Amino acid sequence: MSNNPLQNIPVVTRNLLYLNVILFVASLISPDFMYDTFSMAFPLSRDFRWWQPVTHMFMHANFMHIFFNMYSLVMFGMVVERALGTRKFLWFYAITGFGAVLLHTGVEFLQVQEIVRQHPGVDPQLIYNQVPGVLGASGAVYGVLVAFAMLYPQARMTLIFPPITLDAKWWAAIFIGIELITGITGTQMGVAHFAHLGGALFGFLLIRYWRKTRQIYY
Repeated sequence: MSNNPLQNIPVVTRNLLYLNVILFVASLISPDFMYDTFSMAFPLSRDFRWWQPVTHMFMHANFMHIFFNMYSLVMFGMVVERALGTRKFLWFYAITGFGAVLLHTGVEFLQVQEIVRQHPGVDPQLIYNQVPGVLGASGAVYGVLVAFAMLYPQARMTLIFPPITLDAKWWAAIFIGIELITGITGTQMGVAHFAHLGGALFGFLLIRYWRKTRQIYY
């Protein structure tokens, strides 16, 4: 075992950590360029670029945003990567990240179309250009959390605050339930709840599919 604790993290999880941190530092140096170029803009807006469905997963708004995402990625990702294997985990992370932005964008599209319908005299492009972008690894991280809960449902987890201990499957269900309620009610603005739900959903479906086809561990 290496004396460097980072070297003890599996290769995909470790390199995802490095990439997220590097891009976050770059965002501190040149925020306008980084956020305008690599965050996910609404697909019908003038700011959308074809690479953003990928790059948005490595962008973060502030220190707390990246800290909690990377803490969760390392805590759950290293376990899931060792269970699934390097290649399968990389595919898992990519697919759940795409699933997150797919569901978020789909819900956002329906909401925007309703706004366009309510303002028939306004150029739709002006509305499209005003839709906030989305960024962060949270969707893929929710997928990893769901994978952990499905692979190790009885694992005991304790939150830092409040210090409550429950099985992983119950924590996953609680987190997803909170995201669903806050996403539907809109009680916590500025958070991409449906991206979190998209990552969780695609993570659930992918693990379920691999189990059904007996591909889960190879």
